[in-house]
Amino acid sequence: MLIRRERPEDAEVVDTVTRAAFGRELEPSLLARLRRDDGWLPELSLVAVESGEVVGHVVCTRGFVGDAPVVGLGPISVRPDHQRCGVGHALIHAVLGAAEATGEPLVALLGDPVFYRRFGFIPASEAGIDSPDRAWGEHFQIRTLGARVTGTFRYAATFADL
Repeated sequence: MLIRRERPEDAEVVDTVTRAAFGRELEPSLLARLRRDDGWLPELSLVAVESGEVVGHVVCTRGFVGDAPVVGLGPISVRPDHQRCGVGHALIHAVLGAAEATGEPLVALLGDPVFYRRFGFIPASEAGIDSPDRAWGEHFQIRTLGARVTGTFRYAATFADL
């Protein structure tokens, strides 16, 4: 399996993979809008390729803690016939490494605490970061990569339209 940056010609197949992974239109629609958002970070949009086919995708977009730029992870998707085969793990490791290499101080996400703990994520509140929605509780998590920041997190503007 190869992990590489998403290319413009990958957008359609990434949408197909995302639709299949989630079984609905919300996430592909979100990706289409994110690609037009000022928060789109092409260097943090990665695909997993196996036997010449895109089988997974992950993206991080610009977010903020207070005025400090950080990134928000997601959506992440893996083609159903490749789920539970390590594709998602490889994508997360790769995007965290890329985010750290580009100097990002932290990555935030909304997800299963048990699953994401293995990648070094902790509840954001433990690091002094408030989630956009307090109801998210421990599901809103962060992984620090550099300088410590505190305050309230906000996603790229497109997420506000969900």
